[in-house]
Amino acid sequence: TSSHIRVGILNNPSSKIKEDSTAIARGILTAFLTQNNSSLKSLLSKLTKEETAKSLAAGTKIAEFLTPEMDNNAFEKKYNTLGLDIIKTHQMFCQEVLKLLPGQMAVVSNGR
Repeated sequence: TSSHIRVGILNNPSSKIKEDSTAIARGILTAFLTQNNSSLKSLLSKLTKEETAKSLAAGTKIAEFLTPEMDNNAFEKKYNTLGLDIIKTHQMFCQEVLKLLPGQMAVVSNGR
C-alpha cells in the first residue's frame, strides 16, 4: 500500500568464509550501514554485477566502485573494520532458524 519499502540482506554463503571470498557481501553490508538511500541504491547496483565480482577477484579495491557523492571515508573505515563474524552470524541464522541449506536463497517478507 506504500511506495516505501525496507530491504535487508542476510548472507548464507556456501563456501568457507574468508576475507577474499566475502568482499561483495562485506561491501553490501557496509553500504547499508554507511550510505544514504540514493548512494546505497547506486552502490548496490554496481556491487551486484558480475563484472564487479570478477574485478574484485582480480585484485581491484572496493573503493574503486565508490562515487564522489558517497560518504567514502565512512564506507572505507567501516569496510576495513567489519569482521567476518557478522557473516558467520548471518549464515548461522539462515541455516539454524530459517532452515536453509548452505548457499540456498530465500525471500522473507513481513508486510501487508
